[in-house]
Amino acid sequence: MNSNPAAAGSTPGQAQTPRFKPLAESDMSEAQRKAARELASGPRGRMNPDGPNALLLRSPDLMSRTQKVGEYLRYNSSLPSRLNEFAILVTARQWNAQVEWLAHHPLALKAGLAPEVAADLARGLRPAGMKDDEAIIYQFCTELHETKAVSDPTFKAVADQFGERGVIDLIALTGYYTMLAMVLNVGRQPLPDGASPPLPALR
Repeated sequence: MNSNPAAAGSTPGQAQTPRFKPLAESDMSEAQRKAARELASGPRGRMNPDGPNALLLRSPDLMSRTQKVGEYLRYNSSLPSRLNEFAILVTARQWNAQVEWLAHHPLALKAGLAPEVAADLARGLRPAGMKDDEAIIYQFCTELHETKAVSDPTFKAVADQFGERGVIDLIALTGYYTMLAMVLNVGRQPLPDGASPPLPALR
């Protein structure tokens, strides 16, 4: 688990100035307005001003393309929603991505992840109460983040349970939410509504 809070964009207890001003529609270029409308017309329903797509909108063609990848991974992945959201939380914890965690923690619980599992993960622990399929996802994602690869047994465990499509969807999910964590951390995106950072610094 990443224990270097200095590498993150939002270290608990440390106020940081956002690097991007909120982008009002009146300030957008036509390309940005088009990209924002396209996102809002999909299953998300709106452009979240606190989320990573609001930052990615500075490059509207990029945002338009990546948000479609995100739409697939959020709503059409071959992995069950509970495991999808758990993998996102693993990524958020690895990157100390406070905004990402705050957005996806309630979604994970709603999808059936046990609160105790999420709480252990937030503290940087291997969760004690994981279901068998959650343990497979945790091992795969943690190995991928920490070693930049996965072992043969870990690959086989995911492939046996979720098939080759599941392996690729899980890799893509990890990569996509890593990109979003990078965007949020570099942009120093503030937590919405004055929320407290949900992830403690890891020592």
